[in-house]
Amino acid sequence: LASKRRKKRLRKAAKGFWGDRKNHLRVTKNAVMKAEAYSTEHRKLRKRDFRSLWIVRIGIASRICGISYSAFMAGLSKVGCDLNRKILSEMAVHDWEAFTQLARKAKAAVGI
Repeated sequence: LASKRRKKRLRKAAKGFWGDRKNHLRVTKNAVMKAEAYSTEHRKLRKRDFRSLWIVRIGIASRICGISYSAFMAGLSKVGCDLNRKILSEMAVHDWEAFTQLARKAKAAVGI
């Protein structure tokens, strides 16, 4: 009974796998373990990927406003603006007027 439950749990976890990876128990067990390891690793990588995407967006938008990314972020910290990179990138894409105002304040704080 317990072994059947264990096999059933494994096969359920391997749903959608291709070929022997879903049918044969020994192969299925290895495939599921590998998939779980990759899913843990890729959750971490997704955070890294999104942060780099936000930085690229902010960098491009700040260059359009006439200031580099590093100077822009330094100026915002001097002004006391505590917006994170996710919000800043959303502003750069969807609320351009607010982003340009922030860029002006950052330029004034840095002295550009």
